[in-house]
Amino acid sequence: MDKGRFAVPAAVTDWATALGVAALLLVTGLSGPHPAGGRELLGATLLVTGGLALAARRRAPLVVLAVAGLCAVGHLGAGFEVLAVSYLVAVFGAVRAGYRGVTLAASLGLLVVLHLTALVLHDGSAREVVAHARSTLEIAWLIAAFAAGEAVRQAERRADEAERTREETARRRADEERLRIARELHDALTHQISVVKVQSEVAVHVARRRGEQVPEALLAIREAGREASRELRSTLEALRDDDTTPPHGLDHIPNLVKRFRTTGLETTLTIEGRPQDVPAGVGRTAYRIVQESLTNVARHAAASTVSVLIECRSDALAIRVDDDGKATSHPALTPGLGLRGMHERVAALGGRLRTEPRRAGGFTVQAELPMNGAP
Repeated sequence: MDKGRFAVPAAVTDWATALGVAALLLVTGLSGPHPAGGRELLGATLLVTGGLALAARRRAPLVVLAVAGLCAVGHLGAGFEVLAVSYLVAVFGAVRAGYRGVTLAASLGLLVVLHLTALVLHDGSAREVVAHARSTLEIAWLIAAFAAGEAVRQAERRADEAERTREETARRRADEERLRIARELHDALTHQISVVKVQSEVAVHVARRRGEQVPEALLAIREAGREASRELRSTLEALRDDDTTPPHGLDHIPNLVKRFRTTGLETTLTIEGRPQDVPAGVGRTAYRIVQESLTNVARHAAASTVSVLIECRSDALAIRVDDDGKATSHPALTPGLGLRGMHERVAALGGRLRTEPRRAGGFTVQAELPMNGAP
């Protein structure tokens, strides 16, 4: 199994630790010298409580530290001379969370209380010997828990810094690549599109000046040149300014359909529902899907009519583009760059896309974009 794809949830780890420590304390306390009767029940309850409190050590480390400390004093006072493992784990968690000063002060105070409690519980000359031995052992374990928590905290901090550095490096490289693409687009396309646009404008102007009828194809070329110029300018601005919001969305589709009618393609548009409720990201993808579909029809389908249906539902935006052109009946079509781009846009929103020949002839493009899929 790939370890990078599997991780145990933190809550499961915390509860496993809490149950393990509670069981360890209970078994250790009951297997050694301990009182009987009510004190036995009280001490056992405090042992288990201190262990189970560790389940919340990530959410409330200081609260867990206080509960574990009180339980340690309580079960020692009840007669269970067990090492406060739950408190040591709580110290580790609090230091890991960054509460070093509070943890240190609380631990010093707890050591004093435990020392006094041990003196009270033991009689005779053995009092000071036992209390001293307990204090030495507890100090050693506290230092170890404190050091382990600090080491893990520093390691996690360095890992976070390394992750931030990687993210910043990735963003910087993405910015550099974005600017390089903008320069390439500008150098490679701006001049050619400008030439097409100017030449078509001049041709239309000359034809009208001579009183000649301007061919529909020439008008379509002029409009396409204008649109291409606007698209390129907007794309360059988006790339240079790191603005990922393209200028076109759902409300631009009527103008898009109107432009394609000038090419002689009989195009109908139907929009149902409430377009104003469609998120901007979904609207942008819808515009690109309709644009690419109509472009493919105009270039390859040899169609005379095409219909565009957009249905704005509460949960999704449904798009359907049908034409009556020539399409192969073979279902395994090889997608070109346009179809591949549509699939990528739809997949990015978590939607579905179908592109296939129609039984009645022609081709159909159907997309369903979830309303909550916009980034």
